[in-house]
Amino acid sequence: MPVRTTGGTGPVATTRPAPQETDETAGNETARPVADKGTSPDDARHLNSPLLLTLLLLTAVMLQDPIRGALSAPVMQSWMTVFVAVMVQALPFLVLGVLLSAAIAVFVPPSFFARALPKRPALAVPVASVAGVVLPGCECASVPVAGALVRRGVTPAAALAFLLSAPAINPIVLTATAVAFPGNPEMVLARFVASLLVACVMGWLWHRLGRTDWLRPPDRPSYEGRGRGAAFWGSVRHDVMHAGGFLVVGAMAAATLKAVVPEEWLRVAAGHPVLSVLALAVLAVLLSICSEADAFVAASLTQFSLTARLTFLVVGPMIDLKLFAMQAGTFGRAFALRFAPATFALAVVVSALTGMVLL
Repeated sequence: MPVRTTGGTGPVATTRPAPQETDETAGNETARPVADKGTSPDDARHLNSPLLLTLLLLTAVMLQDPIRGALSAPVMQSWMTVFVAVMVQALPFLVLGVLLSAAIAVFVPPSFFARALPKRPALAVPVASVAGVVLPGCECASVPVAGALVRRGVTPAAALAFLLSAPAINPIVLTATAVAFPGNPEMVLARFVASLLVACVMGWLWHRLGRTDWLRPPDRPSYEGRGRGAAFWGSVRHDVMHAGGFLVVGAMAAATLKAVVPEEWLRVAAGHPVLSVLALAVLAVLLSICSEADAFVAASLTQFSLTARLTFLVVGPMIDLKLFAMQAGTFGRAFALRFAPATFALAVVVSALTGMVLL
């Protein structure tokens, strides 16, 4: 059967789109490798980190004489003495707390705590507060554990009471407090009582006044598919890096406060009962020291009264800069903006009253 063509252009019309598609496809295929050859942000970070370290080392070598002279100054000698003392005393407790915390997080199922608590929130709050003794870790560990409790059906009031009490009344923290204050054993009892009272009252307040839309359901990374050993050491590495970094910053700040701040300023703040309590409460928030180590920093602030230092020990494990960020990330910003100021105010009042009675 004959086929009609127009000037012999039929074959050209039928074959022209094919080369265009092939050219476009080939162009795209050749463009992709070129685009993929760019350096990603991760590659740039890995490439630049050794370079920055090298520049810092070269700068230190070139300025070794001024640096050596600065380190030999009396104020720097005092600074290094306080810094090393705080680190040497606090680091063993920090490592022990991280190891025990990782063991509980990996080997003890969160459902255990849900079964152990009473069903009535009013009774579950004090029980959960006392149950904080079984979590020998710092506040870095209590936030994800509290999130897991809420996810497993524990009433939020009880989970938040546990969140506040666990970093302050566990055996590691109380033992560290006793070691840091060998001449004042009453400081251990005062810290236990004040922290437990704040945790219970805040739990009851949340039960009465809190709203569910303020508390965003937390999401916790799952260890499914990983062995318990890998999960344990992963948790240890994470907590040591984070808590250890905050410990170094806190020790540096305490050493700076002792070595640089004029004694007159400290005497003015320490000599006023109300001002000293408020000053150390704010300092606890700013330093963000892990609860296993904060007792040694507080013990070094000898200019202040025991009541002011008790406020430092009660406020720090309950609300500080890193805790606020962790709480906002775990439970939501609306929760943190309401919970943190209320906890701070109550902790200051309760610790001051407890110090007046027990110290």
